[in-house]
Amino acid sequence: MLGIGEKHELPIILLIDDDLVSREVIATVLTLHGHLVHSAEDGSQALRMLEQGEVSPGVVLLDTQLPGLSGTELIAELRNLEQDEIILISGSMPSDELIAAADGFLLKPFGSEDLAKLLGQHKPKINQEVGAVTDELVVNPVTVTQFRQLMTEATVREIYAAVVNDLHKRQEALETAISEGNTDEVKRIGHAIKGGCGMAGAVQAARLGAVFESHSDQLDNCAAALRELYTATQRLERMLDKEFPA
Repeated sequence: MLGIGEKHELPIILLIDDDLVSREVIATVLTLHGHLVHSAEDGSQALRMLEQGEVSPGVVLLDTQLPGLSGTELIAELRNLEQDEIILISGSMPSDELIAAADGFLLKPFGSEDLAKLLGQHKPKINQEVGAVTDELVVNPVTVTQFRQLMTEATVREIYAAVVNDLHKRQEALETAISEGNTDEVKRIGHAIKGGCGMAGAVQAARLGAVFESHSDQLDNCAAALRELYTATQRLERMLDKEFPA
């Protein structure tokens, strides 16, 4: 369903819900209040819509009980596609892990006023060390040049591919540690990211690793840094494909 309202200054919404009635009712209510609403019946359909540029939402409304790809795994995929306002919707309270991974929660049934109150309120006041990763280099060019002088292109690619794979694993571990409030584990993982990515010249990820290590007791800051780490990893992947095509 595609709902077209008149007040296009309101954020575009991507609604992901497998229940047809819920989709239709929510989309209709939000459309009548001025939102442009796109909907998907599962996570895979939503990701295809985003990847193909069919929709560029300001907000994703995500049902917590979807068939197939769902939960924190789907949230991670949405983060990789640069979705930074993901709000859970459900008729019951979701798990602490899901709440920690998302940016807010609305209990069904909800209205446009409830959504308006929630929008934009999730962003924590973070330390300046957690900044816009888009302003930084993806990797240190000096480090890359040194690697190329010492190794073959294939070997350099293997190094950065290993860094990317490791970051994906670290992200999952961080997500769990943050949701459980395990500050010691957050600090340990941050130290490992800072060291490994620092050696590889992965500037953004190394800086964020330092944030996890030094601010492990500030879980709101760490949750924000985790969202940035998803973006930093995605940019590193793009660099890898561009500079070292397989």
